[in-house]
Amino acid sequence: MYLEPAKPGHSTASAGRRVPLLPVLSLVAALILIAPLLTVLASVFQPGGETWAHLAATVLPRYITNTAALVVMVGVGTFVVGTGTAWLVTSCRFPGDRFFEWTLVLPLAVPAYVVAYAYTDFLQHSGPVQTLLRDLTGWGPRDYWFPNIRSTPGAALVFVLVLYPYVYMLARAAFLRQSSTAFDAARTLGRGPWSAFFSVSLPMARPALAGGVALALMETLADFGAVTHFGVQTFTTGIYRAWFALGDRLAATHLAAGLVGFVFLVLVLERWQRQTVPNRAAAPGRPFAPIRLRGTAAALAFAAVAVPLLFGFLIPVAILIELAIPHVDVLLSSRYRSLVANSAVLAASGAAVAVGLALLLAYAARLHPGRISSFNNRLVTLGYALPGSIIAVGILVPLAALDNQVDAFARSAFNISTGLLLTGSIAALIYAYAVRFSAVALNSVEAALATVTASMDHTARTLGAGVIGTLLRVHIPIIRGGLLTASLLLFVDIMKELPATLILRPFNFDTIAVQAFRLASDERLAEAAVPSLVLVAVGLVPVILLGRAITRSRS
Repeated sequence: MYLEPAKPGHSTASAGRRVPLLPVLSLVAALILIAPLLTVLASVFQPGGETWAHLAATVLPRYITNTAALVVMVGVGTFVVGTGTAWLVTSCRFPGDRFFEWTLVLPLAVPAYVVAYAYTDFLQHSGPVQTLLRDLTGWGPRDYWFPNIRSTPGAALVFVLVLYPYVYMLARAAFLRQSSTAFDAARTLGRGPWSAFFSVSLPMARPALAGGVALALMETLADFGAVTHFGVQTFTTGIYRAWFALGDRLAATHLAAGLVGFVFLVLVLERWQRQTVPNRAAAPGRPFAPIRLRGTAAALAFAAVAVPLLFGFLIPVAILIELAIPHVDVLLSSRYRSLVANSAVLAASGAAVAVGLALLLAYAARLHPGRISSFNNRLVTLGYALPGSIIAVGILVPLAALDNQVDAFARSAFNISTGLLLTGSIAALIYAYAVRFSAVALNSVEAALATVTASMDHTARTLGAGVIGTLLRVHIPIIRGGLLTASLLLFVDIMKELPATLILRPFNFDTIAVQAFRLASDERLAEAAVPSLVLVAVGLVPVILLGRAITRSRS
């Protein structure tokens, strides 16, 4: 595709100077999607004001300490749980292994802040656990010690229970690709199953495990609802407080830049892990023969894989159902119909925009492969690594400046005030979703386009179809399934998204996720259970499809 179609009579030299349109459009799209990050990084070079000096002297060390502690605890926890469960269901046979093979991904359907709400009600002083403990022992409130779920370790535990499936899925795929040759050689040399696992299988799968842990840590750094509910002060909560409570955009952007540093560190460590170990997981050889477990070993394996599923999905959902039953009638109210409509419109619009941009980027890279297209697509993937709070601040700062300039011009030229045209608008919110989730759509669209052979393009061109015609008549009908899959994944992700929605949403415009957060913030946990269950139900759709795909991939 070119800026101008070829016309009869144009010289060859003139035709040679035409600029391909698709790479230019893809570059513009990539720059638009990466603009919020550039805005945040640019703030590093601006001197901080009194608010920033106050934050740096008082709460900034706490933000750094708590964020670093969460990264370490969640990283270790998701690695242990995800790797252990993946090894057991892949390499061992015990009662229920096929059932756990796909159900272990179910915690992905439950947002971390929803699990936080459920366990807060379950484990707090007035909750059923401590009430039963006092009834059984006769103790008073001051006669015993009980761990506080509203703490940094409590938040880390919630993240581990919800995010370990990222490590589980990648670890399982890596173990399935491994040949048994090296493992059997280690057994022949006298090593037991666990010793052979630690010395052979685990190092071979390390690049995949690093990728899974990195994904879990990205979600941890991006979280706002769980850490806020537990009272854990992190960079994400600090950004929200600096913008709304203190009203200092520069302090918010400085904190966002600090959070970018944590994200960059995680990405560097993940890349280093991938490069330090050659990926031999796909080496040819005899498939791994599963180990048949019996007796105590089988019971221990069953318990090891059942505990994450029990505490990461079954118990939280059961708690929410019990809390929601007395309030389920609110789902029929006009208020909830409005919340569902708002959430659905935002999710559908955001998914459509993100998938459309991903199709533009992927199609440009297909027709014009090279450094520009590769650079554009790499830029876009950075968006998924950015927490919603960073994206929101990176969008609000330039939009607020633009709105102020437009308003100043309107006042001077027409003596009218335009107010805020873009700041706090639905357009800004959809822009944030596109920045955050276009990378997910791009991966799906690229995978779908890879199934379309080049001969189909040549045939369509021979029959007179242009670039757009080939896309509409050939590519889209073939990759329709991939586009629908990407749209479904993004629809669910946007429905659950909280920090960017909280910061950027228009006044008096709430979603299901915002409603759940507001009720939980007011300690109305029973009422918060209703919108929380709606989010879980929506999230179950792609997770169940994913579980079915995992079951089919056993062979």
